[in-house]
Amino acid sequence: MAMANNTLFLFVFSLSLYNSLSQQPLPNASCNGVVVTYTYDGGYIIPPTETDPTNQAYRFESTLAVRNNGRETLKSWKSFVRFQYNELLVSITGGVLAVATVMPAPVGNGTELVGSPVTDLKSAIETAGDVTQMEAYIKLVGTQFGNGNLSSVLPANLSLSNEGYSCPVPSIQGNVMQVCCIVSELTDGGAYRLEQNFEPLQNGDLTIMYDVLSSYDTNYWAQVTISNHNPVGRLENWKLSWDWTREEFIYTMKGAYPHVLDTNDCIFGQQGQHYKELDFSQVLSCERRPTITDLPPTRANDSNLGRIPFCCRNGTILPPGMDPSKAMSIFQMQVYKMPPDLNRTALFPPQNWKINGTWSSDFECGVPVAVTPTQFPDPNGLPSEKSAVASWQVVCNVTHFKEQKPKCCVSFSAFYNDSVVPCRTCACGCNDNPSQTCNSNEPALLLPSRALLVPFENRTSDALDWASTKRFTVPNPPPCGDNCGVSINWHVLSDYRNGWTARITIFNWGENEFVDWFATVQLDKAMPGFEKVYSLNGSAITDPNNTIFMQGFKDLNYLLAETDRANPRKDPRIPGTQQSVISFTKKTTPLIKVAAGDGFPTKVLFNGEECALPSIIPSRTSRKTITANVIFGLLPVLLLL
Repeated sequence: MAMANNTLFLFVFSLSLYNSLSQQPLPNASCNGVVVTYTYDGGYIIPPTETDPTNQAYRFESTLAVRNNGRETLKSWKSFVRFQYNELLVSITGGVLAVATVMPAPVGNGTELVGSPVTDLKSAIETAGDVTQMEAYIKLVGTQFGNGNLSSVLPANLSLSNEGYSCPVPSIQGNVMQVCCIVSELTDGGAYRLEQNFEPLQNGDLTIMYDVLSSYDTNYWAQVTISNHNPVGRLENWKLSWDWTREEFIYTMKGAYPHVLDTNDCIFGQQGQHYKELDFSQVLSCERRPTITDLPPTRANDSNLGRIPFCCRNGTILPPGMDPSKAMSIFQMQVYKMPPDLNRTALFPPQNWKINGTWSSDFECGVPVAVTPTQFPDPNGLPSEKSAVASWQVVCNVTHFKEQKPKCCVSFSAFYNDSVVPCRTCACGCNDNPSQTCNSNEPALLLPSRALLVPFENRTSDALDWASTKRFTVPNPPPCGDNCGVSINWHVLSDYRNGWTARITIFNWGENEFVDWFATVQLDKAMPGFEKVYSLNGSAITDPNNTIFMQGFKDLNYLLAETDRANPRKDPRIPGTQQSVISFTKKTTPLIKVAAGDGFPTKVLFNGEECALPSIIPSRTSRKTITANVIFGLLPVLLLL
């Protein structure tokens, strides 16, 4: 009975909505630009039934239509729909989200939609008024939450997102919202003309080029180029995935390989029925969403899988400023097509691109955008260039929406205080149900500097002895460890009239070494006085500002793994380390207060990942000690034992 009443309420409320909304004339017929239309096709209440109307869920079905009434072809069209009531898109037909997102996708604050496979809309002039080539439709199905006013069936705003267009306030008529977007004018009074056939290349933290090198009726060869443009970002063991939208499958590859080899979807699907003579035992992947991984260096010269420039590095892509030759990764693949795309000009890029890796941030990737075909050096070595058949660009940027635990942490120490401020408790995470032997909520205990040289599990006696000597309170149970595979100690080494020095020590507590590692330290107030990094290859960079970029010298850029000592049963393991002194002058920073905090970094990255910083810095006391200097001076000796 309650469900029936709710349904009747929705129907009556809908009628009142249509009568109350402004009945402005829709601009479709008179628009000489691009008409964007959002039509609410229907919906109904769905379980569970809520007493609070604002929490009640409704199914909605809508249609987004984009029609080109202008004089020029609309390339790579995209429309922004400002949803407003915590909507979730469950399915999209005829298009995709501009930012690849797994369904159901939260779009409550609005989202950008693009056409797929119809990405370009021709003009009436080019097609003699053929509406099928001028217009595209996207069907939307999702869930929205009521707010006591059924105006929620329509979005708050609607516009065309393509550069060079301006859109007024949309008109509303019943269950339809519509806007006419026209070509903007430049500030100098000249008309903004869309004369280019392709979109310009865009910038991003990471870009992916999808270049069709050769095309045939049933298949084509594509080259995928992953390029890193982030000055302090890297990818380790990258994994790349996408969605095939037209039943394509990968026959063979060079320079990379599918994570899963599976041809069942082809053998028992439409592909097997169409390509009856094809030997599917040679096919690499029939997954609708394959995951591709890089090859190891041992396959670089493999005649079947390798011999592709910039391939085969175990998925490592470095910052461009560190080594431009290692800032990209390339692979090629042969893609088979399905009807009705069996001609050499029917080319559609994959959609919903996603890339991630270990020791790397999450990326948010946009849709493939058609760009001017890439020019490649002539394969015969002649002084000419060869053009790709077609090219698309995917732009990916680092995201900060997903909360994830750091992979590294920082400890602070100074010559004027004999206690080390260690990494934070559970800096890199703790078990969901930690044992009763440690407390995940208590702050880490201050340590003697010698304790930094041994694994956390071997520091207990040192920490307790130090607490007893210094009369520190020790909680019961004591704090848990930081659980970080990499820790970095920043030690203020000296502070004198004309300058000061610091020492950075990087510890690898993991089982794997880091090749081509790098670290960055951001010093907001001290950076103008930076002089030199002595035992590492260090330099100041401007992106981001106030940052020192450090790496090992050529052929020595290894951070070794944790290893056993000569007597592993008795002695704790020792970490792999890299260390250097850094000098600063006060000539350009005469007002700097090193001990008050200016001498400590505000942000530290290791291999592009931000490290957890302590919440306090060492306090300046009357008692000075050289303990830290002695212990760290012995570090090279300990590493030789």
